[in-house]
Amino acid sequence: MYLKTRAIYKFLKKYNRFITTPAKQEKNFKWIEPIGTDTGIKLYNPITKTKVSLILRKEGFLTWYMCGPTVYDSAHIGHAITYIRFDVIRRILTQYFNIHTLVIMGVTDIDDKIIMRAAEKGTNFKELSKFYEDEFFNDLEMLNVTMPHLSCRVTEYIPQIIQFIANILAKNKAYVAKDGSVYFDTKSYNKYGKLLVPFMDTTCTDKRSSLDFALWKAAKDKEPYWESPWGCGRPGWHIECSAMASAVFGKTIDIHSGGIDLMFPHHENEEAQSCCYHNTEQWVNYWLHCGHLCLKDDIKMSKSLKNTISIKEFLEKYTTNDLRMLCLLSHYRSNIIYSNDVIDHAVSARKKIENFINECNNYLTGKINSNNIDEASLIHNLHETKSMVHMALADDFNTAQAIRAILNLVDIGNKMFSQNNNTYNDKGTTAIAAVSVYISNILSIFGFTKSKCIVENRKTEDIINYFVEFRNVIRNKILEQKEKDEFLLLACDTARKNLYTCGITVKDRKGLSTWDYHKST
Repeated sequence: MYLKTRAIYKFLKKYNRFITTPAKQEKNFKWIEPIGTDTGIKLYNPITKTKVSLILRKEGFLTWYMCGPTVYDSAHIGHAITYIRFDVIRRILTQYFNIHTLVIMGVTDIDDKIIMRAAEKGTNFKELSKFYEDEFFNDLEMLNVTMPHLSCRVTEYIPQIIQFIANILAKNKAYVAKDGSVYFDTKSYNKYGKLLVPFMDTTCTDKRSSLDFALWKAAKDKEPYWESPWGCGRPGWHIECSAMASAVFGKTIDIHSGGIDLMFPHHENEEAQSCCYHNTEQWVNYWLHCGHLCLKDDIKMSKSLKNTISIKEFLEKYTTNDLRMLCLLSHYRSNIIYSNDVIDHAVSARKKIENFINECNNYLTGKINSNNIDEASLIHNLHETKSMVHMALADDFNTAQAIRAILNLVDIGNKMFSQNNNTYNDKGTTAIAAVSVYISNILSIFGFTKSKCIVENRKTEDIINYFVEFRNVIRNKILEQKEKDEFLLLACDTARKNLYTCGITVKDRKGLSTWDYHKST
């Protein structure tokens, strides 16, 4: 079972190709371009296998349904990667392109895994799912992921789900099996396979085809159930999202998102049953699928493989900004191969940008000076960076390319800072301020949290200032002497190292010492 799943998953990584059977190869599925306003943004389309224009039915307004968690266990950083990546896209849409984005998230609070885990723990499935749902949203808040405008729990939409199934049955697109389960009849829908044409499995039980999927599962002994016209049972997985999204957004959704593993069968089945229900050719206009967080040998991080790193464990060593930078450094559709080197690279990039902003602030406040600021050149490079970032974000939200452009601008600025002296010179302050503000704003749009003082008390900051100034006076006095007092120099170095362990970086320049916080929370 694991080998079969891995084989399918490896193929799904390259989802610009179909998985086909001879009977399905001649089918060409058409994507219908929406009628509305072109945003100037290009998105990858899994149906056309090309990038297409993001066109909104209502100018400046976008609807987005996001597949949420099955709340039976704690989330890990593999889950976090998915929601951070979509949070970045959402922030870009709203804060950069000024598109009002209405997001709802489905929460699966009844499922085989939930029932099984509740039985193991000897608790009610409602209590279990509520506990992990609360934990999940607390994790999102901790990771600075924007909350959905509405969270839809499956158990709160049972009437709508039953009505949805009844409608599909009335159109002869589904059937009731002997045990009272209801299955969607994939052969009755000639566009099945729009997102990914599946292999035909010849093994099936009481279904007409192995591709048919459950809309309603007949109740089993000692399991939670609801009454329906077909007997007691509970909803199938795919019907839940279709019914909840339709209840809020109606017959058309602009964007629907999830991990790449949800393309088939989940999203394919959602699209099929929803098109039947709404009598439409296209339910979702744009599907967004993000890559997974993987370990060595491209193995997906998952609870079933017991190879996960919890969010809490990660944040004991790294910051939320480090995890966000990890996401930004690759395209959202790509897998991230997790390793110490990869996360260290993300940490290094984050620190490089934050340290540069600190240097800009030090320059603007006169703490450091440089006669090497070429204002005209820096402004020119800033304009070029803005253009490159804009093109990258409009091109399927290519944050990796945008970050490369920003890091290049940082390198140019750092090079100009490299020659320091003690003479105050306000040349270049306008350019330095413009660059600092731009980079800070982009980081904010991407969802970075601002560096918080490790010591919140203002008086404590004054104490640090006084100590650093005292150390600077002692150090300069020693350096002026022909015979250096090695003991006192060592004491100054030790003081600097001790401050670093407290999250404070002291930088010694020509006759001047400055300090700043080096850890972002």
